[in-house]
Amino acid sequence: MASNLDKIKHALVAAATALAAATAGVLITGAVVEVPAQALQNTLARVPQMGFNNWNATHCRAEFNEAMIKGVADAFVAQGLKDAGYTYVNIDDCWALPQRAANGDLVPDPARFPNGIKALADYVHAKGLKFGIYTSAGTKTCDALGFPGGIGHEQQDANLFASWGVDYLKYDNCGDHLGQSAQQRYTAMRDALKATGRPILFAICEWGSSQPWTWAREVGNSWRTTGDISDSWTSMISIARQNRVLAQHASPGSWNDPDMLEVGNGGMTDTEYRTHFSLWAQMAAPLLIGSDLRTATPQTLAILKNTDVIAVDQDPLGRQGTVVSEQNGLVVMAKPLANGDVSVTLTNETASPATISTSMASVGLAGASSYRLKDLWSKAVTTSSGEISASVPAHGTVMYRVTPTAPVPPATGLHDLARLPWTSATSGWGPVEPDHSNGEQASGDGRVLTIGGTAYTEGLGVHAPADLRWHLGGACRSLTVDVGIDDEVTSTGSAVFRVYRDTTVVADSGRRTAADPPLRLTADLRGGTQLRLVVTDAGDGITRDHADWARPKLACGTGPAAGTHHLGDLPWTSASNGWGPVERDRSNGEQASGDGRALTVAGTTHAKGLGTHAASSVTYYLGGSCSTFRTAVGVDDEVGSNGSVTFEVHVDGAKVADSGRLTGSGPSATLSVPVTGAQELTLVVTDGGDGISYDHADWLTPQLTC
Repeated sequence: MASNLDKIKHALVAAATALAAATAGVLITGAVVEVPAQALQNTLARVPQMGFNNWNATHCRAEFNEAMIKGVADAFVAQGLKDAGYTYVNIDDCWALPQRAANGDLVPDPARFPNGIKALADYVHAKGLKFGIYTSAGTKTCDALGFPGGIGHEQQDANLFASWGVDYLKYDNCGDHLGQSAQQRYTAMRDALKATGRPILFAICEWGSSQPWTWAREVGNSWRTTGDISDSWTSMISIARQNRVLAQHASPGSWNDPDMLEVGNGGMTDTEYRTHFSLWAQMAAPLLIGSDLRTATPQTLAILKNTDVIAVDQDPLGRQGTVVSEQNGLVVMAKPLANGDVSVTLTNETASPATISTSMASVGLAGASSYRLKDLWSKAVTTSSGEISASVPAHGTVMYRVTPTAPVPPATGLHDLARLPWTSATSGWGPVEPDHSNGEQASGDGRVLTIGGTAYTEGLGVHAPADLRWHLGGACRSLTVDVGIDDEVTSTGSAVFRVYRDTTVVADSGRRTAADPPLRLTADLRGGTQLRLVVTDAGDGITRDHADWARPKLACGTGPAAGTHHLGDLPWTSASNGWGPVERDRSNGEQASGDGRALTVAGTTHAKGLGTHAASSVTYYLGGSCSTFRTAVGVDDEVGSNGSVTFEVHVDGAKVADSGRLTGSGPSATLSVPVTGAQELTLVVTDGGDGISYDHADWLTPQLTC
């Protein structure tokens, strides 16, 4: 939980048959300069964690004790929650005595846990479940009694937890931080957990105060994005709004966490609880039950055990849903799923019933003649030729799983291929690994994709021979990708990488060995129905042929039409914002869409533009059709002399313009960059060095010439 005194703002894959070698091809050489990247390599939380935590139900009251936790573990089994996927039984604050032992160890409260924590963990493990514990990344935990925190005791506490059989650590943010940054404090505990040799899921509970989504991927399996949730509609929906703009930061093993579930605690209606559960699943959030399962009603259990909704949350593609449309409290979100389906939520945030509609094109499923829609709450199945529409009660959500009758091509945009559902995939040993090298065994057992010392956050790790296929349907233009043998195999391993457009080889790497740097391949896919990425043995056997397709970018569809466009009038492909949504033609009001004011900097008002809040990122697909981007930038007058930010323009992943530090008391600046031939334009706002408070950043009259 967060401090009450300071709510912070804001199976082995079958071996593939040998692949025939092909001859014709296109080869473009050249190593790629990448920003080194890492990710937490503990193989855990490949889908969002599911389980229980007592805090929302008990806080630090006396009923939080050994008997309760054993009863919850019993209920997991008896009520079918274990079968539904819930795994972790976690205890929160107040489990320890206020003082450490003479040797510095944490001491379980003998009144609450008379048999100690190891005995409790053993009980939970005997049920086929896992056990989690809590401490804080400061001198004290968050409860007013001030139990000892972990700072300065990281390895001692980690060793103790491991000796007790702990499988999950929730690490809070209270107490004196001793001058250390959040990243320093949480990294120290990450390293301590790793040193124990026990796989322990690491849940960062830092409340979003230092924007952990920008740094925590390499530190924890999940990170809180908001302050604490409470059992009310207002709290829950506010937290959902804050979390849903961070979709681009979620991926297997690394999840945005909008806090635990309140379902069943009594402060909301069942309609509101179904919305709560639907949105958390749509946002690929951890599902940690926060109510006392020993006394759960049939209605509560029906919500928590909805396996159709759970399957959306647990989908192995690992995409967080994004907002498709948001107007007057009516919100549509879409989440691509691994089999090519899309989950769609229609949420009515208003106090009156309303009809909410969207289209298959809007949710990224254009191209099929008809679609099957399954309502994941009523279980009714209907068909549609192109529209999704439902009457939604006040504070309600209708949630559909939409299945096209035939594969549909990727939507217009520049796609990370590792995040698109494939039609088939084989790897010579172990599964195909998104964003990891091939570890040869279980999913997630590889490392950061690294070729010749260059590390990549995105890509696919395979083992020769391998064959991966995607349906394009003639909609895509090109693929760029860096290929090579992963550094984890040191001096061994060799392979050939080929890209096929249908049956034609359109890029061929030739023989690549572990000693070679990454090689950039560019493939022309125009008119192709199918994309194939093929890796073959290079002639010396498949031993250690760990082959990486790194940063594979698939360009589909056309960019903006010819002419000059106000950027705010064009659809973006992704947007994240430090507080509230990105606003078109208005400043950032920090809460709901449309709550800002006219864009005004240094006394001058601008009719067109984008209102953001640091840290933010807004990306547009150009499709190689544009030539110039020009904009004025500044901190909005509504914050007075407060606020300081830096505006950056990125083209195809590289920063090409920087405003320098701008403040609320200074004038605007102008940025102008060439974008000829570029696939993607991203507008970035970073904090100016003094925190993100008041960082209302305006892109003023941004114009794109195409």
